Amino acid sequence: MPDLVIRHIDSLMAERIKTLAKDRHWSINDVVLHALRHGLGLSAAGQISSETMFDPGSLVLGGHWDLTEKAVFQEALQALSLARPTQLAPVRVAKLS
Repeated sequence: MPDLVIRHIDSLMAERIKTLAKDRHWSINDVVLHALRHGLGLSAAGQISSETMFDPGSLVLGGHWDLTEKAVFQEALQALSLARPTQLAPVRVAKLS
């Protein structure tokens, strides 16, 4: 695989990358790869994925949600955003015949 060098990263971005790496127990390289994949709409396998193009911040809740329900829902979205794809589903899923 090719290596890339990214220059002129501002200190705020560098600190955010380091913070995410520490919080998620990932390497800095893994955080940057994750950000690039999601930003470019690619899955971990390198395929274009419509689910990675979804911005959870743009989600509008319908119906009547009280503050507690909204907070729990936001917490669940945050937890899902931190999970690696393989934590949610196996890498290979057997086809049912």
